[in-house]
Amino acid sequence: MRRKRLSRRLRELREERGLTSEEVTKRAGFSRGKLTRMERDEWTRPNPADIEKLLTIYKVTDPDEREALLTLARQARQRGWWVSYSDALGRGAYVGLETEATRIRTVELMLVPGLLQTEDYIRAVLRGDDVTDPDEVDRRVEARLLRQQILTRADAPTLHAVIDESVLRKITPELRGQLQRLLDLQEPHRLQVVPDRIGPHAAMTGAFTILEFTEDPTVVYVETTDTSLLLEEPAEIRQHEDRFDRLCAVALSPAESRGFIQHLLDSM
Repeated sequence: MRRKRLSRRLRELREERGLTSEEVTKRAGFSRGKLTRMERDEWTRPNPADIEKLLTIYKVTDPDEREALLTLARQARQRGWWVSYSDALGRGAYVGLETEATRIRTVELMLVPGLLQTEDYIRAVLRGDDVTDPDEVDRRVEARLLRQQILTRADAPTLHAVIDESVLRKITPELRGQLQRLLDLQEPHRLQVVPDRIGPHAAMTGAFTILEFTEDPTVVYVETTDTSLLLEEPAEIRQHEDRFDRLCAVALSPAESRGFIQHLLDSM
C-alpha cells in the first residue's frame, strides 16, 4: 500500500505541474516507460534516488513533504514478513493489503474466514485439498496463524465477516473448537450468518473482501481457485459494498448468529 500511495502521489505531482510523461522521462534521464511503470505501481522496490530526481523536477521544495515522500519510498522497499513464506503464500499480495487495512469486510461461502480459523481447522482444510506433505502443511499453518496476529495489534483492523450457513455445516465434531473460536469473537468485530432458508442471495456469485485504509482508496479483493483480482474502480467498489450491505440485511444479526452457532455447538 505504501508503494501504491507513492505511485499515486507522483502521478498527481506531475499532473499538477502540467508535465507529460515524456517530458519528465527526458529530464530525469529515465529509460522509456520507466515513469509510467512507477505511476502505475508496476515496480517492486522504489529507488529513493529516482524519487529525489522527480521531486526536484516537480519543484517540491518543502522539506517536510520531500522527507515524507522519501520515507515512503524507503518504507516501500522493506519486505513484509510474508515474503519469507512465499512457498505458502505466493507473492503475499493480499497479506500486504490486509496488514495495512483499518477495516475488513469479508464474505465467505465455503470456508471460515482465514483470520478466524483455528489450527485444527486449517489442517483439515489442507487435508481436504490433498496437501499431505508434513513440512508444507506446517508452513501453511504457520503462515495463516501469523496473519491472524493483526487482530491482536493495538491498531487492529475492524473485521466484519458474513458467512454462509454451509460454512458451519461443514464443521465436524472433531473441529468443534472452530465454532467456539467464532463464538469468542468480540466487539468491535462482527460475524453474521446467512441462513439457508433465505435461498439465493447477493453473494451467490462468489466470495469477496472489501479492504479500507486510512490514507488510500478502498479496494476489493476477489480470489478463485486459479487466480485473484484486485478491484479498484469506484463503480466496482460501490457494487461490492452494495452487495455486502444487502447480504447483511438478510443475514442473521450478530446476536442471532451467535445463538445459531451455539446451537450447532451444543448439538454436537
